Amino acid sequence: MGTWAADSFGNDSACDWIHSFLDEPGLPAIKRSIGAVINADDYIDCDTAQNCLAACEVIARLQGQWGIRNSYSEELDKWIAANPIAVPNNLKTAADSAIERILGEDSELAELWNEGLPDLAWRRAIEDLRRRIWG
Repeated sequence: MGTWAADSFGNDSACDWIHSFLDEPGLPAIKRSIGAVINADDYIDCDTAQNCLAACEVIARLQGQWGIRNSYSEELDKWIAANPIAVPNNLKTAADSAIERILGEDSELAELWNEGLPDLAWRRAIEDLRRRIWG
């Protein structure tokens, strides 16, 4: 996994997701990424999980609950600031369910972060995101 930080946008997949999102921004793109995790029959691959976490990050930011802002999120952050969208509670619930699956044992991303000893910085970042989704 091309990862350099524990935050939602600290990896190649999430940065690619940002570009895709900005090509077709809005709640449908977020729902698709979250749905890919929720509707996965079994094992959730790393890229799917990272894309979902990026989508969850957008949900939090749309509510003014900004995470780490840097050059990786700059264009997305500009779009969010210019396009306030109300986030329905059912999408927040779906995001929370998807995060639960990503943290579970059928998740390649969790497996990679937990090789050897569990990576507490990653878990803290995910729990912070989860909290920010609910405002």
